[in-house]
Amino acid sequence: MLDAAPALPRLSTAMREGSRAEHEAAEGSLFMSELLAGRISPAGYAAYLRRLRVVYAALEGAVRRQASDPVVAAVADPALERLAALDADLAHWAPGTDPAAPLDAVDSPAAHAYADRITAAEAWGGLLAAHHYTRYLGDLSGGQAIGRLLDREFSLDGAGTAFYAFPGIPKPKPYKDAYRARLDALGLGEAEVDRIVGEVKAAFGLNQALFAELGEQVERLRR
Repeated sequence: MLDAAPALPRLSTAMREGSRAEHEAAEGSLFMSELLAGRISPAGYAAYLRRLRVVYAALEGAVRRQASDPVVAAVADPALERLAALDADLAHWAPGTDPAAPLDAVDSPAAHAYADRITAAEAWGGLLAAHHYTRYLGDLSGGQAIGRLLDREFSLDGAGTAFYAFPGIPKPKPYKDAYRARLDALGLGEAEVDRIVGEVKAAFGLNQALFAELGEQVERLRR
């Protein structure tokens, strides 16, 4: 009797385990370390938010355009969208910021490269889902701790941290569990899983490049 072929890892497990090294590298950036220690100025944090706004504008636009793709449909949820929250936070950290200002005015090659990669990911819903997973599940996981640390270090009393608040998702853990279950239920094949994992790794690399860009400017961004 032939041995049964080994079972493929669940998609969500493959995405997490396959990108662990890239995830840890992105988390250990100089800029984020300084930010969480309370040593970045309001202008420095606003510079980070502007870059995020470029990335999320690309992601949320792409998800809306590809909403009929079955892989995108499995994860898309307006309750996750961050653009309005980013604009609210920019109004706090950089008063007078025009939310209608063109995104290409943001001087950040790293943010624009990230946005371009997201736009290119519209070629297949699995690639777009890789970016969706990387950003939003990160926001619902480590992002929550970042929000609390910022609130404490800058004595914000909740102001300027809308990016980390998800009023439509009161309990992140069951939400994340259901999100991963929907990915796993897609039943994708090995080649498709490998392609998605590769894109998750690329997404973390792009995030790391964004932090590195800010890290190069950290001396002038400190308070």
